[in-house]
Amino acid sequence: MSEKPTPAALSPRLRVAPSPTGDPHVGTAYMSLFNLAFARQQGGRFLLRIEDTDRARFQADSEEQVYDTLHWLGLTWDEGPDVGGPFAPYRQSERLDTYKPYVERLLADGKAYHCYCSGERLTQMREVQQKTKQPTGYDRLCHGKTREERAELPGFSEKQPVVRMFIPDDAPLTFDDLIRGTVSAPRPDDQVILKADGFPTYHLAVVVDDHEMGITHVVRGEEWISSTPKHVLLYQWLGLEPPKFAHMPLLRNTDKSKISKRKNPAARLTWFREEGYLPEALVNFLALLAYPPILEADGTEREVFTFREFSDGFDWKKVNPVGPIFDLKKLDWLNGVYIRELDLGDFTSRLLPFLERDEVLSGNPSLGELGRLKAVAELIQTRLAHLNEASALVRPFFVADDALEIAEDARGQLKDDAGQVLDAALAALGDIDDHGAGVLGTDSGWNASAIEASLRESIVEGLGIKPKFAFGPLRTAVSGARISPPLFESMEILGKTSTLARLQALRDSL
Repeated sequence: MSEKPTPAALSPRLRVAPSPTGDPHVGTAYMSLFNLAFARQQGGRFLLRIEDTDRARFQADSEEQVYDTLHWLGLTWDEGPDVGGPFAPYRQSERLDTYKPYVERLLADGKAYHCYCSGERLTQMREVQQKTKQPTGYDRLCHGKTREERAELPGFSEKQPVVRMFIPDDAPLTFDDLIRGTVSAPRPDDQVILKADGFPTYHLAVVVDDHEMGITHVVRGEEWISSTPKHVLLYQWLGLEPPKFAHMPLLRNTDKSKISKRKNPAARLTWFREEGYLPEALVNFLALLAYPPILEADGTEREVFTFREFSDGFDWKKVNPVGPIFDLKKLDWLNGVYIRELDLGDFTSRLLPFLERDEVLSGNPSLGELGRLKAVAELIQTRLAHLNEASALVRPFFVADDALEIAEDARGQLKDDAGQVLDAALAALGDIDDHGAGVLGTDSGWNASAIEASLRESIVEGLGIKPKFAFGPLRTAVSGARISPPLFESMEILGKTSTLARLQALRDSL
C-alpha cells in the first residue's frame, strides 16, 4: 500500500470523479463547481478522476465529453488523466494493482470474505426478502466457509468469487457533514468491494483512491449518505484518516423527482451547449441552485455574479441542504442577462458555431460576411434568450433575394391593403439616393433614419394607416417572417437593391 502523504499533511485537495457512461450529467458540473470554488478559495488543488470500473456501462467517447464540457464551463482541474500529476494514474481502470493489497489486508483481518453465490441465488434471495418483508441484503451464506464447503450448498458459482465487507453489529452509523452537521445513515449490508472481473466497486475504489491521492474533502451528492458508513468503516479498518464529507443536495425536476438523463434533456451537460446557453450563465445558475445570492453592503441581494465572486465568499454553512428545483426559466433569464452584457465582437463570434451548424454561414466566412453579421448581431443581441435562436433572425441577411421564402404564418397575417402598402413603399424608397458620399464613400442617404422618415410619410401619413399596422407587409417582404430584427435597420443592412427586390417579389405574389 502507498506511503503517500496523509490528507492532514496537505493543503485542501478536492476532486470530482465522474463515470464515463454516456453524456456527462449536469450534476458533474454542479459538483465540480462547488469543489473548485472551495479549492480556489483555500489555495488548494482540484483533481479530476475518471471512475471507469463499471465496464458494462462504459462508453469510450464519454471521457472526452467530460473534458470538453467542463473546459467549456471554465471548471478546470490541476491534476487528471489528461494533464497528469503526482498521484497518477487518475483513471481507475489503470489502478487495479493499487487496490489488491487493500483487499488482501481486509481478507486477512477478517474484515472481508469471499462470496461464491450465483446471480440467480442472489435474485431469489432478494425476492424472498421482499415478499416476506424482511430487510434486503446479503444473508452471509458464504461467510466463514471455504470454497469447498460453499460448493456443497445450493446456488454456488464456479466463477471467480466476489469479495464482501463483513459489517459488524456496532458499525458507526453517524458522521459529521460540513453542510448538514451530524448525519445518521441506515445500517449497511455486506457490500461487495471487489467484483468477479477483478475490478473494485465504487465503495472500495473511492476510499483507496481518495487516500492515495491525499483528498481532504469529499464533496458529492446526498444519494451517497447511505454509503458513507461503509466508507468510514473501510477507513477505520485500514488505519487511514478519513476526509471531511460534504453531501450536496440533489438537483430535482419541477415534480421534485431526481433529475435524470432518461427523463430530462437538461440533465445532459452537452444539451446546454447545443441550446445556446452561455457557460458563464450556466455556472452562475448552478451556484444559485444550492447557494444564496451575493449580499451587497447595503443589504440587497445580487443573483448575477462571477465564479471568482462565488469562490471568494464561499462557505459550506451557506449551502442549502434542501434539493433545489431545476428551474430553466431562471436560467433563461440569466442567459439573457449575460448575452446582453457581452461585447459586440464577442457576441458575434459566439454566434458563428450556431450559424455554421444551421448552414446560415460556412465555416470560413468572408470579411464582408463577417462585417454584415456584426451589423445584424447588434440588432438582435437584446432579443435573444439562447444563442441558437440567432439563425432564424440572421438567415434572411445571407440568402439570395430570389431564394427568400415567405413563412406561411407571415403571409397569412397580411391584410387586404398589403399591396397598397408595398406600392407606396416601393415608390418612396426608390427616391432615396444610396450612392456613397464622404471621403471614403461610406456615407449614404440609404440609412435607417432616412428609410423610416420616408416610409412614415408615405404609409402612415400618406395612406392613413396606424404605425402599429403600417409596416407588417414590409417586415414580411424583407425577412420572410412575422418576427424579425428592427425593420429600418434591416433595410439599411440589406441595401437598397435587395430591399426593393424583396418588396417587389412579395407584391408580385399577391
